[in-house]
Order: sequence, then structure tokens, then C-alpha cells
Amino acid sequence: MRAIWVRGLVLAAIVVFIGVAVLIAQYQTREPDRPQPGPPDNRPRAVVALGDSTMSGEGAGRYVSGTDGGDGNWCHRSARAAVHSARLPGVDRTINLACSGAPSAQVGLGDAKQYTEPSQAERLREVARKNRIVAVVVAVGANDEPKFSHLVSECVQAWANRHGDACSKAIRHDWDDRVDAMRPKVVGVLEDIRKVMSDAHYRDDDYQLVLQSYASPLSPKIPRNLHGLAGCPFRTEDMRWVRDDAIPVLTETLREAADDADARFLDLSRSARGHEACTGGRDPSSEWLTRLTVQWQDLDDGKRVQHALQESFHPNARGYAQFGRCLADFLNTSDERGACLPGTDGQLRAAAIVGDG
Repeated sequence: MRAIWVRGLVLAAIVVFIGVAVLIAQYQTREPDRPQPGPPDNRPRAVVALGDSTMSGEGAGRYVSGTDGGDGNWCHRSARAAVHSARLPGVDRTINLACSGAPSAQVGLGDAKQYTEPSQAERLREVARKNRIVAVVVAVGANDEPKFSHLVSECVQAWANRHGDACSKAIRHDWDDRVDAMRPKVVGVLEDIRKVMSDAHYRDDDYQLVLQSYASPLSPKIPRNLHGLAGCPFRTEDMRWVRDDAIPVLTETLREAADDADARFLDLSRSARGHEACTGGRDPSSEWLTRLTVQWQDLDDGKRVQHALQESFHPNARGYAQFGRCLADFLNTSDERGACLPGTDGQLRAAAIVGDG
């Protein structure tokens, strides 16, 4: 009986020994715990802007060296752009990669260039490594199928041709379809930005991704003497259609694109009401968007002449300052959707949008 008991103890000891040996072997062959990669916390905290003219700062002057026609670069990145006007606590720098006239193909990943510059999303890779990006703000879409700048040109031509139809009569028939065709391209840009940030080890909740819409540059409420080359060469009915129909449709589609890409959305469609081009009459100091603007000296320069009107009907320095204030307000909230609207002091503030409004 005693021998059986001894053999049992020996067997139990062998089992324990084998179990311990297996655990030791597993521990020795397991990879040591390593910190997971993530955004570079020890780098300057930055907000980055990507997109087209309304983000680059077109119309505000003080363009960054090399972006005002040098070697064919007309991106017109301004020191007064909205991203540089946004005052954000804890942010060390604002970086502007936007380029005037940029279509979605150049803002997203790919080989498309705009005014000699390569993909903005590709440039974002290096920025993400050298900085701790806290927000990426994007304005894109108007230079795709809607071709908003072409719409403005068509409406100027309609004003000049007094015997023809208003530009809105023809454009309104397929405007919704053109804007719908833009939507997947905007979604693609936002997804490209997500990919670039993920490649740089950012999780989606490590930064804010914001898509903003466009302010209407025109209003039907302008003095009659400014319906011309001295200010705003448009028919009243066309300006009303741009403000009340074209811009709202464009805005709603951009909101849907933001939802598709799980991005935040900032609505600028009503932000300039009462401050559009030419609404100030003889005194333009209350206006946030430029009137017909001609760089007269460029008319004598063969390399610059085709860009002599480029600044027309874009935000001016006052407008970008207002948009920057609203952007800062919005980035400091957790609202998924916001709109830039005047506060009681007349300055733009970010108001939350509830539902589909």
C-alpha cells in the first residue's frame, strides 16, 4: 500500500514538472510585449488643410512664395487662408496643402497634378510623420462634375448676351445629376486620407476629419449699378438660383459624402449671407467675398494673363478670418455636423446641426 502511495506522488510530480516545463517553453518562445505604433506624440501638434481654392486662400493675397505663378504654380496658398486664421488651443502649427482649382483626383491619392503639384494626400504622409496631426480639414468637389467656376463663367457670358437665356435656365436641368456624380469622388478623397493616416499609425479617433462645404459668393440683393463689370456681371435671376438652389444642392450632397466616409461636416452655405460680393454697394468693406477682380499688371504678361481674373468671387481676407473663427469653434466641439452662422455680435460661429437640416 505504501508503494502505491509513493508511486502516485512520483507520477503527480512528473505531471507538474512537465506542465511547468511547457509553460516555461511557451514563455521563452513568445514575442516580448512591444508598444503598439501610434501617432508621434512628441512632435508639434498640427491642423492640416487640403482641397481647392476655398481652402488654399484664393482671393486673400499674401500668397506663399512659389504659388503665385512661379514655374507654373498658381495654387495661391495664402498666409490669410482660413486654416491659418483658426485659433486653436494646444495647436502648434497650421499646414496648408490646398491648391486653387484642385479636383478630387489631385487632392486624393494618385498621379493627378494641379498647377505642377502632386497628390495632396501623398504629401500628407510626410506631414503626418513629422507632426502630431489633430485635425485634417478638406474642401473639395466643386471642381469636379459641378465645375462651379465654369458655372460662374457661363453666367457672366449670359449677362453679356442680353438677348439670350439666363445661364440658370440651361444649367438647372442637369445640376442635380452633375452634383450626384461628384459624391463618390469626394468620398474617395476622404477614404484616401483615412488610408494615409492609418499608414502613419493613426487610428480614426486620433484625429478629426472634417469636410466643409462652400459659401455662396453671390446674392440677388445688390445695387443695380453693380450688375456689371464694375462689380458683379450677373443677372438677378442667376444670382438667386446660385444662392437658393445650386449651393444648397451642392451642400446637401457634400453632407451625404461626409456621412458615407464617417467624417464630420461643416456647412458654410449660409455663412456669407449679407456679406456676398457687391452687397456693400459703394463700400465693399462689409463684404467677405471678392467682386470681379482684375490683376491689371498681369494683362501685359503672356505667362500670367490667363490668371488675371483668378481671384474673382472667392473669399477675401475678411471672409477667411470669419471662416477660420467658425472652423476653430467647430473643432472645439464634438458635434458631427455644424454650420457657420452669425452670432449676436455678427461674427461667424459654429452652430450644431440636428437631424438632416
